[in-house]
Amino acid sequence: MKNILVIHGPNLNLLGEREPDIYGKVTLETINNNILIWAKKNNMKVDITQSNHEGEIVDIIGKANSTYAALLINPAAYTHTSVAIRDAISAVGIPTVEVHLSNIYAREEFRHTSLIAPVSSGQVSGFGQHSYILGLEAILTIINKS
Repeated sequence: MKNILVIHGPNLNLLGEREPDIYGKVTLETINNNILIWAKKNNMKVDITQSNHEGEIVDIIGKANSTYAALLINPAAYTHTSVAIRDAISAVGIPTVEVHLSNIYAREEFRHTSLIAPVSSGQVSGFGQHSYILGLEAILTIINKS
């Protein structure tokens, strides 16, 4: 059984109440439950974490390659600002898929640049909570080719 690490970045703990016109009314708990249902159906083990702290996310990623076959990450605002998270993903060298609930390219100009995309296998954005499942499907394809 392959292990996948899912990381939710800053402010995603506020889903369901934070800017519902952009992010919808789905909660992080609902997203996590859907991820776990998907994992069970696909015979995968998934560990899920959320942090508002860049250094903590970097530490978690830095330890990932000894335990996980792949990483699914919604870096949230750190997408556009964190060289540290980008470098951690690059350093561990495991397949990574970046996901976003909203279409970051249809939003403010500063959101159009992802520092994470160049070190990821791919990116899924704009499909709400389903972005996570699409990202997991991509990971499953990637790790099954290995």
